[in-house]
Amino acid sequence: MNDTLKDRVAIITGSGQGIGRAIALAMAREGAKVVTNNRWPSTSGGDAESTAKEIREIGGQALPFFGDVSSFTKAEELIKRTVNEFGRVDILVNNAGAVAASPVWDMSEKDWNTVLDSHLKGAFNCTRHSCTLMIRQGWGRVLNVTSVHRFGIQGHCSYSAAKAGIIGLTRAMAMDLGEYGITCNAYSPIAATRQNMSEGVRVRRRRMFEAGLMNRKRYEELTTASSPEVIPPLLVYLCTDEAASINGKVFHIADGEIAVSTETEAMNAIHKAEGLWTIEELIELIPTVVLMPNTEG
Repeated sequence: MNDTLKDRVAIITGSGQGIGRAIALAMAREGAKVVTNNRWPSTSGGDAESTAKEIREIGGQALPFFGDVSSFTKAEELIKRTVNEFGRVDILVNNAGAVAASPVWDMSEKDWNTVLDSHLKGAFNCTRHSCTLMIRQGWGRVLNVTSVHRFGIQGHCSYSAAKAGIIGLTRAMAMDLGEYGITCNAYSPIAATRQNMSEGVRVRRRRMFEAGLMNRKRYEELTTASSPEVIPPLLVYLCTDEAASINGKVFHIADGEIAVSTETEAMNAIHKAEGLWTIEELIELIPTVVLMPNTEG
């Protein structure tokens, strides 16, 4: 056990298995008291209790909490249980989320709501109930999980929308909370989990690559992903005092690579000094200038 996060209290939603479990264990090894979470106990794999048990077995302190954080009141209960057990909340990792795959013409309202609520509303709910405590402390760290699929993935319009929404939520919350000593950043992880390395997912990615909907670098990243343990080191760092000035950023993490996203930049602009663009001008300039690959830098 180390003391990088000694005396800090961390909540990691969606930490029964996969990336969330890896984050919970890593933060516990760095001295944090950890609250693990997923919706309900599992009979077929890991859950909040099994992750908490692993933490206790390595000498850490952990509290499991079963509950769906897409519920405003259940998220409030999660925060209250954490405070009752450990006295404070320092770190919130909004890692929970659900998936309901179907093309847009076949997606039900229920499936849409399930995905948006679990990812986007869940992140809001937990942050809303914990940030007032962090404000009083004058210190806090919020980390929200997004995905490379925020740029769009076939058959997952709800997931893509949720993960794109996380970026806007993260940046807005960073502006709201930054002056109180609280940072809010997002991480976009690529790692091998049972969910994203199934045969069905592999086939779908191959089809997207062959159809030109995914470039070779992204395809190879997704199909040769490392274990979830490659994700937590950056997140632990972002929870230290040394990272106090890092706020409102989006980080890409894959294998040994860490990068910051700059997708807010506008590129390949065209300018017209006077009057409105004509349709004829746009027919000529949009394909040949605005939509051309950017080669600067």
